Amino acid sequence: MAVEFLTESVDDAPKTVKVPASTPWPIVLAFGITLLFAGLVTSEAVSVLGAVVAIVGAAGWFRDVLPHERHQTVQVVTEVPQVMTLRREVARIAIAREVRRAWLPVETYPISAGIKGGLAGSVAMALLAMLYGILSHTSIWYPINLLAAGFFPAAAADTTAEIAAFHWRVFLIAVPIHLITSLLVGLLYGAMLPILPRRPVLLGGFIAPILWSGLIYSILGIVNPVLNRRIDWLWFMFSQVGFGIVAGVVVSWQGRIRTLQHLPLAFRVGLEASGMIDQNRGEDEER
Repeated sequence: MAVEFLTESVDDAPKTVKVPASTPWPIVLAFGITLLFAGLVTSEAVSVLGAVVAIVGAAGWFRDVLPHERHQTVQVVTEVPQVMTLRREVARIAIAREVRRAWLPVETYPISAGIKGGLAGSVAMALLAMLYGILSHTSIWYPINLLAAGFFPAAAADTTAEIAAFHWRVFLIAVPIHLITSLLVGLLYGAMLPILPRRPVLLGGFIAPILWSGLIYSILGIVNPVLNRRIDWLWFMFSQVGFGIVAGVVVSWQGRIRTLQHLPLAFRVGLEASGMIDQNRGEDEER
């Protein structure tokens, strides 16, 4: 019985192929959304312009993919490039089998401990801020309204009595701002924990508040001009210290983890090397 093998020749291969066409509309949409949110801290005209640009970008993007995706035709290169090398063998990365000395700290707290501390510190900071509002203006809503004043340009002309009153829209904006900021500070705090792993209260209660307050002082006039004019920096620092002490106490309650100093540098930075995994597995089996 004869068997016939059918092979496709180069001449029969397609000369062109259709691929999804490139489109600039996603960049236009992203730029419009950026202008939309930039108007929250500048002027309403910027937000209106951003909304128009975003709508135009979305419409242009939809027209490229709906009801059928737009394609373009490109030429097919039939030549297969030859891969050549002058090396005779694969170079392997040398890995130290024994750790000759220890790099401190040997143990530290996980970054998740800093996030938990940030959430706990946010509660303490909110209580201290409301205490300041009661003592200075007999209203717990005064610091809350100041926190979200950057999203309302008209708040620059409000009187102290108007800022001290309750506004539900301002409250719905101030709560997410406070929580998100506390999470970011907690994440930053967790990343700084290896600096002073044995004294998280010192790091969170004094060093981190000084750094964070300096950053706020430099950008507050741009982010929130109303808060910049009315802020009491003494109470602000006091609230930051309270935030850091509570966060440090919560972190000190968490369990420590060993650092990755016993692993080679190539493994810690995520570099893939031939033979690295097999060598580590062999050492673990011998132990």
